[in-house]
Amino acid sequence: MSKLGKSILTGAREALAFAKGEREGFVEHAPDPINVKAIREKLGLSQSAFAARFGVSLRTLQGWEGGSRQPTGAARTLLRVVEHEPEAVRRALLG
Repeated sequence: MSKLGKSILTGAREALAFAKGEREGFVEHAPDPINVKAIREKLGLSQSAFAARFGVSLRTLQGWEGGSRQPTGAARTLLRVVEHEPEAVRRALLG
């Protein structure tokens, strides 16, 4: 078996062990959670106003704030930018 093949097989075995709960020796890398409610409240916006201003569905926003979901991907990136530069996002969305 090639060096690459062995590496892939080792990785697959480690992933399987981790999935089975054998977590000793593994490090799980998870992004820091985003406190969407704190971002919204810092801006002084209601849920409806925040959702409308930043193009997020109200239901999705409520799920984030309620803890049943966490934003991922582009939504996560958008929220980080809103957190630090809300006016830049507003201007960009207005065109």
